[in-house]
Amino acid sequence: MSENKTMHAKDLQKVSSHQTVAKFFAKFWVYLFLIVMALIVLFPFYWMLISSVKSIDEYRLSVPTLFPKEILWSNYVDAFNQANLGRLFMNTLYVGLVSTLLSLVITVLSAFAFARLEFRGKNALFAALLATMMIPGELFTITNYSTVNSFGWMDSYTVLIVPFLVSVFYIYLLRQNFLQIPNELYLAAKVDGTGDLKYLWKVMIPLALPTLISITILKMMGAWNSYVWPRLVANDEKYQLITNGLRNAFTDSTGDVNIPVQMAAVAIVSLPLFLVFIFLRKYIMKGVSRSGIKG
Repeated sequence: MSENKTMHAKDLQKVSSHQTVAKFFAKFWVYLFLIVMALIVLFPFYWMLISSVKSIDEYRLSVPTLFPKEILWSNYVDAFNQANLGRLFMNTLYVGLVSTLLSLVITVLSAFAFARLEFRGKNALFAALLATMMIPGELFTITNYSTVNSFGWMDSYTVLIVPFLVSVFYIYLLRQNFLQIPNELYLAAKVDGTGDLKYLWKVMIPLALPTLISITILKMMGAWNSYVWPRLVANDEKYQLITNGLRNAFTDSTGDVNIPVQMAAVAIVSLPLFLVFIFLRKYIMKGVSRSGIKG
């Protein structure tokens, strides 16, 4: 009897050891896959950084070097001065802040109307707005360009801010978050004589703050990365943004581009977005996840 118990215990130990080994190899392959994918994603950033401190002659070598032979930090100084990055940063920051603030006002009021107010045709109007999300934004470029040109807005801050103040996606995101707030709070507030705007400011906005933070971050990042539209409507250097301002800033009279200095400028421009992602990514994920529970 004791021998059977001993054999049974040994069998359990073997099964347990096999399971441990299987779990180890399963985790090993998962982590190996994640490491390979991380290297693939991070390599372009690494190449940008090492290219930004190379000399132009080293960059043009037929066999590229994976680490610079001589580190030229002066490329960053040349990039900042040659591209007038100070002016580009100020323009982009101004457009981003103004468009974000105005867009937040429009988004909050629209989301509140679709989530709490009752009016004829509300669902049909909201469905029509959602339908516009299926149309690629590039299709609106020609009509938007003709419209702003007829208004005389070319080469101004207005043309960079006004056309993109309304975002159906942000309205949908915030509306879904507002719908999670119990309607009993709204009815109780109406009984107490609280107006809609006061209820929105005192109750709904504080409860939906994570989503509002997410919208703010995403809107600022969109303004920072915008390229096609500013390229079309703001060719005056006084109104250029970072993305299109860097396009031809490093091309000499012969048409050659100083790639290392351009990579240094790209690294400088990418740093704010990298810091935003590192320190505020939890707010983005939290706001988006909270907005998809109730529809």
